[in-house]
Amino acid sequence: MKNVLIVDDEAAMRIGLEANFRRRGWLLQTATGVGDALSKFRSAPANLVVTDMRMPDGDGMQVMQSIRTCAPQTPVILLTAYGSVPDAVLAIKEGACDYFQKPISFDQLEAAAHRFVGCAGESKSGATFDGIGQSAAFRNVIARAERVALTDADILLEAESGTGKELLARLIHKASPRSTGPFVAVNCSAFPDNLLESELFGHVRGAFTGAAMSKPGKFELADGGTFLLDEIGEMPLTLQPKLLRVLQEREVDRLGDTRPLAVDVRVIATTNRSLRSLVDSGKFRADLYYRLNVVPLTMPPLRERTEDVLPLAEYFLRKYEPKARQGLFRISPEFERQLQAHDWPGNVRELENLIRRTLALATGTILGPQFIEASNSDSSLAKDAALKSGVTLQAMERQLLEKTLDATRGNRTRTAALMGVSLRTVRNKIREYGLPAWSPS
Repeated sequence: MKNVLIVDDEAAMRIGLEANFRRRGWLLQTATGVGDALSKFRSAPANLVVTDMRMPDGDGMQVMQSIRTCAPQTPVILLTAYGSVPDAVLAIKEGACDYFQKPISFDQLEAAAHRFVGCAGESKSGATFDGIGQSAAFRNVIARAERVALTDADILLEAESGTGKELLARLIHKASPRSTGPFVAVNCSAFPDNLLESELFGHVRGAFTGAAMSKPGKFELADGGTFLLDEIGEMPLTLQPKLLRVLQEREVDRLGDTRPLAVDVRVIATTNRSLRSLVDSGKFRADLYYRLNVVPLTMPPLRERTEDVLPLAEYFLRKYEPKARQGLFRISPEFERQLQAHDWPGNVRELENLIRRTLALATGTILGPQFIEASNSDSSLAKDAALKSGVTLQAMERQLLEKTLDATRGNRTRTAALMGVSLRTVRNKIREYGLPAWSPS
């Protein structure tokens, strides 16, 4: 069970965060200040600390530094009111995972909490992937990643969705000379075009309507560390020249600012699509592609390294089994054969979710065969949309999208994975074709 320590001298904020975290299944404790927080953490260490920046007896920096002394892997998220943003930026550079300005969006806070707590748990045994991949294809990628980690070269990581691109990026960061600096990640498909520029590069007060205060961009927050640009293929063409300038000059131009800001970052870009094909189709700048593609890495899909399926299944079993019954659970021979026969269109993420679901539904300690979506049903979607003379490409695309949404019961993330496109593309196509909220055809 994940647990969080909330540190804030404002009773209303503590109560609100406590209610939201508890409602979503977290264990938690609260503290009213720096001293109270450190006392409670020493008595009962938490997986995550969420702390206010300014408090009567100190600040979030003191909380973070003290916790890093006794539990360096514990992630700390800062909450800051207007006026303490520069302090929060400094804290990020000193090792805090992220910061949120009040009033906060709890959905965004919890998403960050899950991301950082997951990473903290995975890092306890060293490198993220160590010991859970034995295939030659996988070990070759890891060996190449470990070599390039010692350099400062930018990296382009191309792989299917669910293969673990972000985890590999974190492994590179941990093995690099920048490991003590921040690791900052931005998913380019997660923001509307008009917000992505501010998210990446920051803005000054008054830069646009609604910009009531200055905000540092994620490049600035990653100074001295590693910056992950996830799903770089989804970056709008209009922003690509600005990114190219950052990569070439290592300077960031905040929106509305007249002076560039120097940044020292190592960039890792990931994509589940071929950037080369996007360049050929005019959807991605060739000069940016070549600038990103200093060191190319490709994570093989799980179907091409089947000898890793059972070690990964065992790893996830130990990761998610109840602590009270740790070590008692086993995968039956029948389930092992089923796991090895499947070709894993959702890759490692699909396997992880299957093991979690199997554990949640288990009535004993021996895990038997489970329902796994047949992979040939995924390819049959394309067959259902077979080519017919006189049918336009647009009509075919719409038909395939509708059938895939039906097959996934409206799950857009799964739909994107099956169609081999990004989540953002699925959203745009649904809007383009005017498709309603999902309902069975």
